[in-house]
Amino acid sequence: MAHALDRKMVIGVSSRALFDLTAENEIFEKQGLEAYCSYQVEHEQEILKPGPGFGLIRSLLRLNEYSGEKDLVEVIIMSRNSPDTSLRVFNAIAHYGLPITRSVLVSGASLAPYLAAFHTDLFLSAYEDDVQCAIDSGIAAGIICTERTAQVIPMPTGQIRIAFDGDAVLFGDQSERIFQERGLDAFEENERTHAREPLAEGPFAQFLKKLSDLQRQLGPDCPIRTALVTSRSAPAHERVIRTMRAWNVRVDEAFFLGGLEKKDVLKAFGAQIFFDDQSAHTQSAALAVPAARVPYSSMNGVRRLRQKAQV
Repeated sequence: MAHALDRKMVIGVSSRALFDLTAENEIFEKQGLEAYCSYQVEHEQEILKPGPGFGLIRSLLRLNEYSGEKDLVEVIIMSRNSPDTSLRVFNAIAHYGLPITRSVLVSGASLAPYLAAFHTDLFLSAYEDDVQCAIDSGIAAGIICTERTAQVIPMPTGQIRIAFDGDAVLFGDQSERIFQERGLDAFEENERTHAREPLAEGPFAQFLKKLSDLQRQLGPDCPIRTALVTSRSAPAHERVIRTMRAWNVRVDEAFFLGGLEKKDVLKAFGAQIFFDDQSAHTQSAALAVPAARVPYSSMNGVRRLRQKAQV
């Protein structure tokens, strides 16, 4: 019998996002593919430690316990590993009791062509090229921070806490372009003038909408809690709130920080992951919570502006 993925929330996760493969990746970078493959085979029975995405993935999989059909979330391992070097990852999955049964193993090839084939709603990886291709294809994706990552934060049993930046993540980059080109005053004036016009959808808009649909489906006992953590402040807050209302989505907490540091707020919220478009924010946040950078589309105006500024 064929199984349908298009009605589920499908999460694609790389082995480096799910497990701590810091030492193994160092072997790959310094000694090459053959040494890496040999090491993985030789250490097949050594259980990998949880990586930066482990807590989020485990919690998302537990959502199936809230459904009589146990069919809300599907997690698929999507890895550049070869089938021969993947047994260690599957041994770790079994050790931690994660109900992950499907995988895509491409032996170093690009994963991008398979994301749409598996109806992927979110892709987490440490490999930037695959994440960039996902974003360019309209799929929510983040480059998960694997360096200077936070210790696993104890969470209330069963809770899922996901935090998002606003512009260029949940929303489009139009307002961010005004800020980059003309400064803060012009940005605030634009947001004040267009306060009643919903912002365009960004790369994570559809993922947030799917989370919101799950919240409605599961009712008052739903364990999902979301937060907007943005550098915006009044008067640029109104357009954001009205946009959420127009999208009919639920955001449980919102923090309009006006340029303040995000790390401490994210730690207080207890985010299992935070998505932001700027590496300065994700690198700082990763000291307190798991974080992933959302790259700009290859045709994105903000990306071109920032590349020009670095020349």
